[in-house]
Amino acid sequence: MVIDRPRYLHKLDEWKDRAVVKVITGVRRCGKSTLMTLWEQRLIERYGVAPESIIHINLELLENEPLLEYHRLYEEILRRCGDGGGMRYVLIDEIQNVPDFQKTLDSLQARGGVDLYITGSNAMLLSGTLATLISGRYVEIAMTPLSFAEYWSARSSEGMSMQRAWSDYLHDGALPATVGFSGSETMLHDYLDGILNTVLFKDVAARLGVSNIRALETVTRYLFDNVGNLVNPTSIANAMTSMGSKISSPTVSNYLEGLAAAFIFYPVQRYDIKGKRALRQERKYYAVDLGMRRMLCSNRVRDTGRLLENVVFLELMRKEGDVFIGQGTGGEIDFITNGADGPRYYQVSESVHDPDTLERELSSLRAVRDNYPKTLITLDDERPVSHEGIRQIYALDWLLDDEADR
Repeated sequence: MVIDRPRYLHKLDEWKDRAVVKVITGVRRCGKSTLMTLWEQRLIERYGVAPESIIHINLELLENEPLLEYHRLYEEILRRCGDGGGMRYVLIDEIQNVPDFQKTLDSLQARGGVDLYITGSNAMLLSGTLATLISGRYVEIAMTPLSFAEYWSARSSEGMSMQRAWSDYLHDGALPATVGFSGSETMLHDYLDGILNTVLFKDVAARLGVSNIRALETVTRYLFDNVGNLVNPTSIANAMTSMGSKISSPTVSNYLEGLAAAFIFYPVQRYDIKGKRALRQERKYYAVDLGMRRMLCSNRVRDTGRLLENVVFLELMRKEGDVFIGQGTGGEIDFITNGADGPRYYQVSESVHDPDTLERELSSLRAVRDNYPKTLITLDDERPVSHEGIRQIYALDWLLDDEADR
């Protein structure tokens, strides 16, 4: 099943034919290669691009192994571009498999007449030499697994209720292929286990030169188990040491960087609302996929409130870009975004039927003395209400409506 990804296709529409490299990043199997295929179809069907003007190379395919050298890749692209005029659209999957690939991109950019799209599964793709060579000439399109809206679009035809789809979304995770495994726990387990091991061993351990795989797995499990909690390398090292797994803070810090670079976790800084600045102390980490989290934590963590918080974080990142944790005089605010229209504030709670819980969630938002939007997102299936200007909204309504927060 090919699942449509309209948000990302729209971004590609916006950047088509602009003289920048479109760099699509994200965790393995989140749908980057499928997006490239969808974009290829869109170029032909919507824009009338001739198929021979599209060069699509997937560097994970065995037949393309000879191209894993930047000279060979460059020569093959030039050969397929031919001598004819007009724009050529070059789509390359998993470009990081080619050492010094940035030299190929830089030379193609210099020649002109080429619209470049690449995908990669590691944030280091945009660091170092690449960033230097094509500085100001690339745009990153950060891709995640399926949003709940995309997931529901794929599952709604099965005749299930939205609540059942939501439960499956939290249980199975959101990697696109898992939609086809619903109902088969064995297939789901084997698939997620394979992806998690590939990411840990190939994208993290191999790149960092990690020899103690068990320690890396323990740190990963700890982060999954503490989604939404403030942590730092020292606190993690101390917790692991107390559990019998001695590890140093610098080693933990190295692992955290590698896990974030492989897009397994997203680190989130705290933001001082009054001082309007990011705080460089503890961070929270959110998981890219709840199915992988459940796998590594052996079904031990089913805290729906924390799972909802993780889902809301990912959705805010998709919709608004950078997300922070708010630190104000009235206490912590779960999330703050800083868009072109100014900040937006969000609290997330599984339920606020209890008056004390409702008051606690509202108090942090009330303490912020400005007129920017403030939203309380809950799993209480009720109509939106306003608490003196603070909007309370049902999480599934908010997740399914791209305009719900505009």
